[in-house]
Amino acid sequence: MSEKFIVTSKTAKYKEDPYNITTLRMPKEIRQEFDKLAGKSDYSRNQLMCMALQYALDNLQFIPENNEQ
Repeated sequence: MSEKFIVTSKTAKYKEDPYNITTLRMPKEIRQEFDKLAGKSDYSRNQLMCMALQYALDNLQFIPENNEQ
């Protein structure tokens, strides 16, 4: 996939708190990259991760195996 995950200035949309708490295990390197990006932007690590997950869902193409519907 060649498209970039683009982060712009924070808007009121991300200042609200409509979230649920969940736990996620990930490689330390991924968390460190989000920490770096959070340090450069006005977003928290959590907000950036939610944005990245939404981008992934919006751009995901699921291809089921032949026997799945």
